[in-house]
Amino acid sequence: MKTTLTITGRGVITLPAKLRQAMGLSADDQLIAETTPEGLLLRPAVTLPIELYSDERLREFDEAEAELAAVLKKKSH
Repeated sequence: MKTTLTITGRGVITLPAKLRQAMGLSADDQLIAETTPEGLLLRPAVTLPIELYSDERLREFDEAEAELAAVLKKKSH
C-alpha cells in the first residue's frame, strides 16, 4: 500500500486509518524510523512488558527452585 503523508510544522505525521488498520497499529503504538538507501523505513517497535518482582515473589521463585532441585536430586540417585 502506498500513500502520501504530510509533515506538520511541528514534525507530526499522521498515518491514514487504512494504513494503520492494514499494519495492525493503534494509538500509542511505537514505531522505529530508520534511514535506508531507499528512503525512510517505519516499522513497529517491539516492546515487552516487564514485571518488577516483590520480595515475596522472589521467595516464591527460590522455593520453586529448591523444590525442583530436590526432585532432580532424587531422580539422579
